[in-house]
Amino acid sequence: MSNSDDRKPPAHVALLPSAGMGHLAPFLRLASVLSSHNCEVTLITPRPTVSASESRNISALLSAFPHIRPIEFRIPHYDALGADPFYAHNEAMRASAHGLLSPLLSSLSPPPSAIVIDISLASAFIPASKKLNLRAFVFFTSSANMLSLFAYYPRVIGAARAHCAHHLDIPGLPPFPRSSVPPVLDDPDNLFTRQFVENGRALVDAEGIVLNTFEALEGDALAALNGGRVVPGLPPVTAVGPLEPFTGGGLCARVRGWLDWQPARSVVYVSFGSRAAMSEAQIEQLGIGLERSGCGSS
Repeated sequence: MSNSDDRKPPAHVALLPSAGMGHLAPFLRLASVLSSHNCEVTLITPRPTVSASESRNISALLSAFPHIRPIEFRIPHYDALGADPFYAHNEAMRASAHGLLSPLLSSLSPPPSAIVIDISLASAFIPASKKLNLRAFVFFTSSANMLSLFAYYPRVIGAARAHCAHHLDIPGLPPFPRSSVPPVLDDPDNLFTRQFVENGRALVDAEGIVLNTFEALEGDALAALNGGRVVPGLPPVTAVGPLEPFTGGGLCARVRGWLDWQPARSVVYVSFGSRAAMSEAQIEQLGIGLERSGCGSS
């Protein structure tokens, strides 16, 4: 009979999200899943956050999962005049990677055995983690098809728009509609484009890529990524989705309760993302459209 003291200690994983709810929310869900599977989780929380909703969601996770340990990554001021605040926030983190990551992680006991890095920070934090002999994984919060574009685009930047009138040919995938390629990628000097290309190139240096999708939805794209057809040398790509919300209470429960009282096929859900700001005129037109479609309001 083995002594209980001989049991292997739980894995300790550090998670490093980036700015924006589209990136943060899946990271928080991943943290809750790892914690529920007896992993020791340290959540590196960049401060200050860009939005109040980010702070609220981090606080909600830590309240629901008190065993998750938060540690603050204090971001120095970064001057990116005219840049999108989320991209500027990420650039400030990237610029601080080598100077701040080591003292931050050295304060943890036991030390983490791996770090999971948001794709937006990959090019800076993968090499910084390797200098600490820490296994670095990338969490890609979008789809396998988008990951394919992310990995492949740095190889064709500049030629992609000039030679692909209607679609971009990514090896192993059906033709990628040109309309699905963000127009900002046409500008090589744009901060987003520079980050996109640098982070895409860094994927081959990760220990693995964790993806918020699932086999039944994107089996072909996952097979192309893992088969080396999209980009040779990519590390293993593991689908862990769909990641469920870490709590069913509060607003989620109220919304579901309201939906349960509505007739079947009577509700239209409209989402413009967490960053869109609608003018009063746009909101008015949305309401007019809903009324003309026969929908009620609530």
